[in-house]
Amino acid sequence: MAQYLSALGLSPLQIGAVVTGTLIGSAALTLGVGLGAGRRQFRHLLLAAAALMAATGVGFALASAFGLLLAVAVVGTLNPTSGDVSVFLPIEQAYVAERISDTTRPRVYGHYTLAGTLGAALGVLASALPGPASDVLHIGVLTAERGGFLLYATIAVGLCHAYQRLPQDDRSPARRQRRPLRESRRTVVELAALFSLDAAGGGFAIQSLLVLWLHLRFGLGPTPLAVVFFAASILAATSLLAAGPLAQRLGLVKTMVWTHLPADVMLTLAALAPSAWLAVSLLLGRAACSSMDVPARQSLVMALVPPGERMAAAGVTNVPRALAAAATPIAAGALLTVSHAGWPLLIGGIMKITYDLALWRLYHHVPERSGGRRKVEGHSRTPESGGPPLAEGHS
Repeated sequence: MAQYLSALGLSPLQIGAVVTGTLIGSAALTLGVGLGAGRRQFRHLLLAAAALMAATGVGFALASAFGLLLAVAVVGTLNPTSGDVSVFLPIEQAYVAERISDTTRPRVYGHYTLAGTLGAALGVLASALPGPASDVLHIGVLTAERGGFLLYATIAVGLCHAYQRLPQDDRSPARRQRRPLRESRRTVVELAALFSLDAAGGGFAIQSLLVLWLHLRFGLGPTPLAVVFFAASILAATSLLAAGPLAQRLGLVKTMVWTHLPADVMLTLAALAPSAWLAVSLLLGRAACSSMDVPARQSLVMALVPPGERMAAAGVTNVPRALAAAATPIAAGALLTVSHAGWPLLIGGIMKITYDLALWRLYHHVPERSGGRRKVEGHSRTPESGGPPLAEGHS
């Protein structure tokens, strides 16, 4: 998108404003839907989100003036993150959570996350098509890049067709919360703070910065770096399939901490590695187990809040997390400017280890089912809160 906006004649400052607008707009929209649309039908919300996505694609394809592009960026569905800030995310997570049991939720969320990861990878590959397409079709590169936004809109039309086939919600609107997070506010705010700490630490070690650090520290070139991070991506994606069975066997919090903590230790040790092969080995080891907490994390949020508050909880826990991850890479870049040592990895690893220990301290004893946090705080669940019945001795 940055290359496309540059070809339209926008300055770097204007491009930065558009990118920032997409992030702010997506965050506001995601929070707004999560907090303000709890009494709407999931199917209607998804159809509205897909329609807005189609309008966003058409808007970016047709607009060329900075003011119009900024307006589309703010009100539309595009965002510069990996997907955590998305209007679809809280709706889809809550919709899926309504229809599966607590025990199968991590496995289903693992497949959900893996599908998103593979889809994003295909999108990255497709971003290289405008150049060859302009040669084959004898059109300008800018025209071909406009076609990318029209393809985005076309995918949204396909989503509308898919969402129309979803069944109507089987719960009445009266059962949904009039006030978002009425019962689970403390739990959701606490989880949002913890997840933001983890994401801020991860921002010190995003892939582009790891590539830069390995190049500066050990002189690795594009070819070995491409191989290393292709392998890391494959390891991270395939590990998602193991998250569900592991969570069923160990539990959600144990899966999150026992897989995430070793990954964060390996990140910290990579910062101190004296050789390239050792640093790469530690980073690949980290990739193999750092993503298994994602389905467990999503499942934990859905398990600890009543059904009527799940959509709000998904928005409130994911948006601050994405914003925190976007805030720290600039600090990491500043550290690498001063020194080629692994300070960003070390700081990020320590922050993430702190998150792991805090999560274990606060949640390892919590029953991992709807309302679990509230029961620990001394409140019994009512039949209206939904979810499976409590085991004897927990009510």
